[in-house]
Amino acid sequence: MALYSAAAAVLTGLERGDGGIKTLVYNSSFPHVRQLYALVSETLRYSPVLEKLLAGAALLQAEKKLPPQLAKVLVYDLLFGKGLKCGGRWKALARRHRARLEAELARLKVQQKVSRNEDLLAPAQAVSPGASQVPRYVRVNTLKTCVDNVIDFFKRQGYSFLGKAASVEELRALSGKKFLLDLHLPELLVFPPQTDFHDNLLYTSGHIILQDKASCLPAFLLSPAAGSHVIDACAAPGNKTSHLAAILKNKGQIFAFDVDTKRLATMNTMLMRAGVTGFQLAQQDFLTVDPGDPKYSKVTYILLDPSCSGSGMVNRVPREEAAPSAERLQALAGFQRKVLSHALSFPALQRLVYSTCSLHQEENEEVVQAVLQEQGSAFRLVNAFPSWPCRGLAAFPGAESCLRASPADTLTHGFFVAVLERCGEGAAAPSSLPAAAENPQHGKGTEPGAAPKKRKRKKQRVKE
Repeated sequence: MALYSAAAAVLTGLERGDGGIKTLVYNSSFPHVRQLYALVSETLRYSPVLEKLLAGAALLQAEKKLPPQLAKVLVYDLLFGKGLKCGGRWKALARRHRARLEAELARLKVQQKVSRNEDLLAPAQAVSPGASQVPRYVRVNTLKTCVDNVIDFFKRQGYSFLGKAASVEELRALSGKKFLLDLHLPELLVFPPQTDFHDNLLYTSGHIILQDKASCLPAFLLSPAAGSHVIDACAAPGNKTSHLAAILKNKGQIFAFDVDTKRLATMNTMLMRAGVTGFQLAQQDFLTVDPGDPKYSKVTYILLDPSCSGSGMVNRVPREEAAPSAERLQALAGFQRKVLSHALSFPALQRLVYSTCSLHQEENEEVVQAVLQEQGSAFRLVNAFPSWPCRGLAAFPGAESCLRASPADTLTHGFFVAVLERCGEGAAAPSSLPAAAENPQHGKGTEPGAAPKKRKRKKQRVKE
């Protein structure tokens, strides 16, 4: 019942204007934030339909002690989700009214002349065109297991492994209980959209991380060498931090910053579950971190994924707000330029990855261009991942070295990534490829995305 109570509390908070979905979910005491976020998001999406069903079935009149938001959550999972998972009196109550609710749902479909539940949604509530196309990406946590073992585990659960994908079209064609190894990222498995692993043993034990492919690019392209000191500047909720730790093989030090205490607490739990060691979390605005502090004198890699408009996100959620205004974009871009300049001031820094989940040139290419001009010849833009199909917009010469991602072209969230390296004496040897090409984790001597050389893996059996 804790899940439904937590979801109802978030919906109530949204109604009162206490904050956005993410803020309220992270501030809740419910431990599985992604599961909670998904339930709240879907309940919100179906909210107009749920209100009609509740009114038509007269559920709230019949059950006067049932809070309206809790009723919405229960009815969503009963009729549109995977069925009620909780016990207790609320489950019994919802089931008592199941026949009436199902009859009301059938009547509504006849009235609107539709056959699918999804068709009941008005365009404003419908999933964005990209959301229904984006597969479920599963990153294998190599701190706890290996790709071969995870593939074997899913096979034992009835999934069919189709091998390594040769094209994005193969990912697009996935259906049922079939899955592929991603064509670009060597530890990424790909399942059909809407596949849910939140209750799967591999997820709850930290052996797999549910992370969009585009979100895996920053750590993959930063590719810090084992033993390095790394900063994750805007770290929560921690997926990228855990990915960095896997690339480092838990050898080195990660300094992770975020301003929100509760988000950091959730992140700490997530990192511990993933088996991450050698990290320090700090509740601190990265802009206030002193680059001259001896603690950071060995930091050679920084991952910077600052606050942005989030315009590239295609989660199965209705938009919380309209497209950002010009003033909002200007303010975000100003902050992003400031934090990128600050990150480049760390004295030992050799490589930095700047990323956003924004589609707007103002937050992406224009930020990189402005800061590179400000830095003079100190840093240069690396031609990252040349085989990646979507490149930066032609905002300035060399912008094609940046990466973009989109639901239509790469079957991911909308994303932007730029890789910057220090120039001059004492800098790492320049190349057109990021260091991921030389990291044994990605296949020694290969470009990211090429097939890694065969290597012996220590089998860590995952018991079902």
